[in-house]
Amino acid sequence: MLTTSGPRSGGEILVDTLKIHGVDTVFCLPGESFLAAIDALAGAAKAIRTIVARHEAGAAHMAEAYGKLTGLPGICFVTRGPGASHAAIGVHTASQDSTPMILFIGQVARGMLGREAWQEVDFRQMFGGLAKWVVEIDRAERIPELVSRAFHVAVSGRPGPVVVSLPEDMLSEEVVVADAGPFQRSAAHPSADQLSRLVQMIDRAERPLVIVGGGGWNARACADLKAFVETFELPVVAGFRRQDIFDNRHPNYIGQAGLGPSAALVARIRSADLIIAVGGRLGETTTSGYSLFEVRRPAQPFVHVHADPNELGRVYQADLLINAGMPEFTAALAQLRPDAGSVSSWKARRQAWVAAGRAEFVADQTPGSMPGPVDLGRVMLHLREVLPANSIISNGAGNYAIWVHKFHRYGGFRSQLAPTSGAMGYGLPAAIAAKLVHPERAAVCFAGDGCFLMSANELATAVRHGLGVIVIVVNNGMYGSIRMHQEKEYPGRVHATALDNPDFVALARAFGAHGELVPKTDDFAAAFARAMAFADKERKPAVLELRIDPEAITPTATLTQLRERALATRDVAPQP
Repeated sequence: MLTTSGPRSGGEILVDTLKIHGVDTVFCLPGESFLAAIDALAGAAKAIRTIVARHEAGAAHMAEAYGKLTGLPGICFVTRGPGASHAAIGVHTASQDSTPMILFIGQVARGMLGREAWQEVDFRQMFGGLAKWVVEIDRAERIPELVSRAFHVAVSGRPGPVVVSLPEDMLSEEVVVADAGPFQRSAAHPSADQLSRLVQMIDRAERPLVIVGGGGWNARACADLKAFVETFELPVVAGFRRQDIFDNRHPNYIGQAGLGPSAALVARIRSADLIIAVGGRLGETTTSGYSLFEVRRPAQPFVHVHADPNELGRVYQADLLINAGMPEFTAALAQLRPDAGSVSSWKARRQAWVAAGRAEFVADQTPGSMPGPVDLGRVMLHLREVLPANSIISNGAGNYAIWVHKFHRYGGFRSQLAPTSGAMGYGLPAAIAAKLVHPERAAVCFAGDGCFLMSANELATAVRHGLGVIVIVVNNGMYGSIRMHQEKEYPGRVHATALDNPDFVALARAFGAHGELVPKTDDFAAAFARAMAFADKERKPAVLELRIDPEAITPTATLTQLRERALATRDVAPQP
């Protein structure tokens, strides 16, 4: 314990505790329920910057993205009731994405608890199924203890969100208490026997394949993974929205298993005679609705590595289960060597196996034509050429993201911010967090017209803090992914998916951002250059609106084609 002198308010103790744990940024929407903490943050402004968002969902997603980018818990403050409800989407994203995050919520005074006082919520019940841990601090002298535990829980094992409830009178009471020391991350390590068995399985395999995913990665872990796959001549597939774990430009990278994988990649994964799944849960999207591998026992030899022992064996029974953190596991992988006598027998075949997978990936990287004056595939090819490799690409949810994931080549660790939870409105808050953490890197957000209007108000946050993010709004006048499913399941019966949009260019300019409409594909390159120049010079966001033909619903099919296929299987005519 660290010694302190003199009484401090609960708010001061809390902010001092955050400083001890290395917090340099908090995201919030202010509320009267935690005024004492806000005042303490004012006194600590030189050490901790406070980013005030325009909506609690935006603040929570900024904190979640910060956690992804840094590996440290993203910190968010919101008020009780409505504020906590709005912020819940960020907690859900952090949970599904395995991101360290701590949500601090102002609560009613302790003497009013249980009376359904104004905006009172039982946060243990509300967040019990979303967060790794939920706690309400009942005495100010317990702040160092319980906040320290919150940090340890958020970063250890499988990372995730923690929710801390702060009764307002507890924050204002003054006590004398010693501070706790900074948190330390704890993680499981692979055993020597497990590593030996892994090498034996790889040496015996003709067509091994690695699938990477999950949270808890850092740059060193990604570098160690690279060394391992190069040593053993292994192809690498990224799980859904985890493409930045392995540099997409590397010859061993062969694609992503998620939304819209190529038929060739799916066939290659199924034909593998050893699957090494590192870090990911192998959830519904990565496994194409749990159809990529047989449940419960996959047909091929299977290795599953995960930071949470409760995840191992949950869906798939594997031949080798390894409970380990990603930095710990990959550090061990980097030291492994194949059996010297076996290398000559598999080296040439492995190299051919990897090269064939890479060739299929490259072939799938050339988009076909799409209807309408703006071709999103050609836009992505241009961005692939002009964006620096360390650019951070963010997006929310929607069919527009299929083009981004399919045709952009992510340049390595933390060049992608995309919610595996499928949260709309995520892209702009995430880009703001990216620019705060890495002001020297380009931060480009993709958002559909529906997705963008869920967080467009955060343009004001970007303007206020001088953050030159680029937003590309893909406007097709509808909730595109729902319309796609609608045409597949209820062909011709279109309802509740059409959108009437504002003038996005005028909206951007009203915030003080650069706004520009891109009417056709050939205009995009010059428009993007102007947006980048504005963002760099003025340190303000730039918005480019791309009006996409609604028919262009995926890179490989139009709405009409989807409808006709669905009708053909039903042998019925569309109904009004």
